[in-house]
Amino acid sequence: MIISASYKTDIPAFYGDWLMARLDAGYCHVVNPYGRQVHRVDLRPAAVDGFVFWTRNLGPFMAHLAEIERRGLPFVVQFTVTGHPRALEAATVAADRAVGQIRAVAADYGPRAAVWRYDPILVSSLTPLDWHRGQFARLADALSGAVDEVVVSFAQIYRKTGRNLATAARHHGFEWRDPELAEKRALLADLARIAAGRGMRLTLCTQPELVTEEIGAARCIDAERLSAVAGRKIAARQKGNRPGCLCAESRDIGDYDSCTHGCVYCYAVSSRALAQRRRRAHDPGSEMLVPAAGGL
Repeated sequence: MIISASYKTDIPAFYGDWLMARLDAGYCHVVNPYGRQVHRVDLRPAAVDGFVFWTRNLGPFMAHLAEIERRGLPFVVQFTVTGHPRALEAATVAADRAVGQIRAVAADYGPRAAVWRYDPILVSSLTPLDWHRGQFARLADALSGAVDEVVVSFAQIYRKTGRNLATAARHHGFEWRDPELAEKRALLADLARIAAGRGMRLTLCTQPELVTEEIGAARCIDAERLSAVAGRKIAARQKGNRPGCLCAESRDIGDYDSCTHGCVYCYAVSSRALAQRRRRAHDPGSEMLVPAAGGL
């Protein structure tokens, strides 16, 4: 099984010691976010085909990556770098620092080991469409040669996302909007051209209405990429999480409401205050990442 760590939270940035302890133990416990059932996930080497790590800050996890490789466990890092203003991303690392971490992964583990995510694209008075064109080009220049794929998507405004955005907009004095389909397509076409000029393929994460011949759907859990990193075939059936998702089957070991980067558009955090409380309650020796949300 491929282990996803994690699209629900940033395990490399905040919970790396816990993950390594669970690898030593050979298992962890994961809570179903809907029924709240607790499931045991087998983390013994014989049960793990490899990892996909999702992060905005790999710095605290760099030494752990070396140990994971020493144990013979291949990995791919899905690394988000957008460089949005602090009103939108309160506590992410600076973009140039994140770029340096991606380049370090490529140097140490090869150019297939990292995927850049410019995701999500939020259009606001702080980040209008042309801001994204310029910001994307600057980051693509900095990452040229270190990655061969960049995954993008437009922010999806769920109820909690809209609530958090509205609160931030009132506090910081900005406006945001969901662009028209034609605007999205025009921006994506420009970003795809910029990416291609830097040796990168631009793909879309689960927004099939925007897929074109030039811009394909992303496979964020990508068994073929993981196979290339591992130097052996890793077989996994396609089993997306939602319509249009082409990801390979995996098991995610994270938990919602536990990431404290403070991104106001994040679908995985209903309240930063709750995420901060749950992170403070985290026990690196526990079988579970964080205590149940209902108890905090």
